[in-house]
Amino acid sequence: MAHLHPTLQLVTDRIIERSFARRSAYLERMRAAAAKGPSRGHLSCSGQAHAYAAMDQDKQTLVDMQAGNLAIVTAYNDMLSAHQPFERYPEIIKEAARAVGGTAQVAGGVPAMCDGVTQGEAGMELSLFSRDLIAMAATVALSHNTYDAVAFLGVCDKIVPGLVIAAQSFGHLPAVFLPAGPMTSGLGNDEKAKVRQEFAAGNVDRQALMEAEMSAYHGPGTCTFYGTANTNQMLMEFMGLHLPGASFVSPNTPLRDALTQHGAQTALSLSALGDTYTPVCDVLSEKAYVNGIVGLMATGGSTNLLIHLIAMARAGGIVLEPRDFADLSKVVPLMARIYPNGLADVNHFHAAGGLGFMIGSLLDSGLLHPDVKTITGDGLTAYRSDPKLSEGELTWVQGADASLNQAILRPATEGFQSTGGLSHLQGPLGSSVMKVSAVAPEHRLIEAPVRVFHDQDTVKAAFKAGDFTTDTIIVVRFQGPKCNGMPELHGLTPVLSILQGRGLKVALVTDGRMSGASGKVPAAIHVCPEAADGGTIAKLRDGDVLRIDALAGTLDILTEGVAERLPVCASQASGQFGVGRELFATFRAAVGPADQGASIFGDQV
Repeated sequence: MAHLHPTLQLVTDRIIERSFARRSAYLERMRAAAAKGPSRGHLSCSGQAHAYAAMDQDKQTLVDMQAGNLAIVTAYNDMLSAHQPFERYPEIIKEAARAVGGTAQVAGGVPAMCDGVTQGEAGMELSLFSRDLIAMAATVALSHNTYDAVAFLGVCDKIVPGLVIAAQSFGHLPAVFLPAGPMTSGLGNDEKAKVRQEFAAGNVDRQALMEAEMSAYHGPGTCTFYGTANTNQMLMEFMGLHLPGASFVSPNTPLRDALTQHGAQTALSLSALGDTYTPVCDVLSEKAYVNGIVGLMATGGSTNLLIHLIAMARAGGIVLEPRDFADLSKVVPLMARIYPNGLADVNHFHAAGGLGFMIGSLLDSGLLHPDVKTITGDGLTAYRSDPKLSEGELTWVQGADASLNQAILRPATEGFQSTGGLSHLQGPLGSSVMKVSAVAPEHRLIEAPVRVFHDQDTVKAAFKAGDFTTDTIIVVRFQGPKCNGMPELHGLTPVLSILQGRGLKVALVTDGRMSGASGKVPAAIHVCPEAADGGTIAKLRDGDVLRIDALAGTLDILTEGVAERLPVCASQASGQFGVGRELFATFRAAVGPADQGASIFGDQV
């Protein structure tokens, strides 16, 4: 095994030292919870009767308490294509549990919204907050304390991070994440993007746009571009909570079902009732989070995970900072070209060797910690393998030792670029991040005057009015978590792409978020402090000149005197009510900054 890269070791040691007090206190709580033994043994007879009343054939097994009881926490709904396959999972899991003498119960459900549906809509202002709501809902589900292990069913943007936060609140229990897999490939992502741009430019009608969208999003499973949902799946594999090779197997296939069955049985095998007790608090260690960040960089994953990983880690007593991401990005090569930083989708990536090849290559280069606990019990080296069905039996075989398509996937020694897909920017405006994996080198430096807006609709209106005729940095502020829940501004991607295509130098600067599907235009996002906190972004005026340098990691104000100005205030009245936003006022008041995970929990976790 290769020696660890010194930067990997340096960042890991720094995180361990920074987190020592919080992490020690967290682990002490988890050890105390584990010491109490199987929880349902402490329930009253009446409490147990309530918990088992509807369990039919499993009732006596539960009463005997000789076998493990698996909690199922599900984010099923059939509005999300990625989550629709979960409808079948509870029965598959229950049968798998019975086959090894155990039981399984649906402990509860959590909400799961689709950012693709709410893009540009008022509902997007609930999206980020739904992560913490999901964490709370999952802990309510598990609070009945009748379970020995947990199977989490979730895929998309805020769902997996929320479930991970909840898993760590019950960190004394083993946890396995069971994915649904990507939908089969449809209309190519590049073709879909072209139709979107043609529609934004007024060259095609809505019927043409609808036909393209329906051809791209056409069946059950995760959207096939490499956005936040598929980045989540990568993370669960890199961090040891998926079975090896499980992330990108399509729904409703024999292999997918076999992986679901085996995952359920694996969760039960790791409970405190057996000899291989592996609580999730031990799996999600400092090294596991560093491995997750490496995976994020190597794949050019979603910028949303810079927020989510920080929040997830804090729930386990681990303190991550933006500089950890930046330092690892400098030494981790970009190994994949998946849309939007390439033409391939995740199915093509998986066929080219996928995560197994990538993990193996990174291990060989000393860029991953091999000595971590995972649900396999074999450390991260087990994740070099691929699952196969042989005569109905699930087995794992040696994964690809070479990329099967160098245009999509390359070894760590021959990456598409020598650094990762994300850049941390700092300067007088504050801190921000940029996804650079899809941005061509010639667009990573821009110096231009700004146009300031307070929402994306006014940007679109200015575009339609023909206002953008010179190099421009578009500033969209009052989009941070405290102001309106930090909605994604993915609706600006076609406009920005068209302007760049016309030969203009253009960029976005915002205290909001940009989707994991963000494209080829430089976007300095997650600006902290946000405008609603009186950040410098609230002091900018039209015509001020900014300089963005993704390579140097700088975000500079070239106009003098900006810092001495009073920040402007924006009316928030329109964003306080409608589609339930009034119920989230407490979240807006309590939420922390993006560079600390944009969480409502603060130091409570």
